[in-house]
Amino acid sequence: MKWLKIVFFLFLVAGSVYIVAHNRELVLQENSGDIFGTSYHVKYRSQVDYGDSLLAVMKEVDASLSIFNPESTVSLVNQNRSMRSDALFREVFQLSQQVSEATGGAFDCTVGPLVNAWGFGFKKGIFPTQEQVDSLLKYIGYKNVVLNTDGNVEKKDTNIVLDFGAIAKGYAVDRVAKFLLEHGVNDYVVEIGGEVVANGQKGVGENWTVGIRYPSDNPDDDEIQGTFKTTKVALATSGNYLNYYEKDGKKYAHTIDPRLGRPVQHSLLSASVIAPDCATADAYATAFMVVGVDEAKRILAQNKDISAFLIYADAQGKICTWHDNRWPVMSEK
Repeated sequence: MKWLKIVFFLFLVAGSVYIVAHNRELVLQENSGDIFGTSYHVKYRSQVDYGDSLLAVMKEVDASLSIFNPESTVSLVNQNRSMRSDALFREVFQLSQQVSEATGGAFDCTVGPLVNAWGFGFKKGIFPTQEQVDSLLKYIGYKNVVLNTDGNVEKKDTNIVLDFGAIAKGYAVDRVAKFLLEHGVNDYVVEIGGEVVANGQKGVGENWTVGIRYPSDNPDDDEIQGTFKTTKVALATSGNYLNYYEKDGKKYAHTIDPRLGRPVQHSLLSASVIAPDCATADAYATAFMVVGVDEAKRILAQNKDISAFLIYADAQGKICTWHDNRWPVMSEK
């Protein structure tokens, strides 16, 4: 039996040597560009450059979910030209509905008309009237849209429009990560517009580093609030610190509460969420920016699958942070 142990040991050593040698042969590929009105960056360890294929995956998401693509699935639904969905649309719609239910409607993919109304108002310095807000609220509400058994979209009113902008980037990150895994790539980090999925390692013995941005009013400020090392994470961040309008000494955030039809006014500046997938993280980060710090904590307490890092201003305007006990150990500034 001793010789069997020796043979097993030699096989074990040979296998380990092969794995180390193979990992060293893998090249750190890097692909980047523009998509969805923002930028993307993908790094992965592979002998193959999948750049064109990864871009094709992102364009597939665009063809289904982009409201800026007049021929996308969601645009056709919004224009009432076709009520047929596709697989990507159905997956994102169903996840959106789940997050809407879990957040009491704070996340709502029908909020687009209100966002547009307030957005134009911010640009012109004129707010929509309560009468105008009320007229739009008739078409807002995630319960007003369903998918029937054939996968077709049913809207209670033809004026209802869908906007998956608060979840689509995270979903695209997930799709790119899924493509890499299906092609045998286990070490990668995918980032689209700040939404991130990381898996494996950057190099032998070197984990990926993920950072949370500091909430500065300066759009060119890349200061980091903190970083952490990881071998597996899906992270999304939403913030109000760049998107606000000041009038009569008050700051009005561009985040619109779909339940009230008005911009939120609270102390939360940034919400970073870790979830099982980036689409879920993206949706909850948006919802937290709607509900504020206290309600976000309550939602977190009821959902053990997600974790959050919140940046907010106290009564004196001092920047403060909070995170639940599931958040990874982070080096803060």
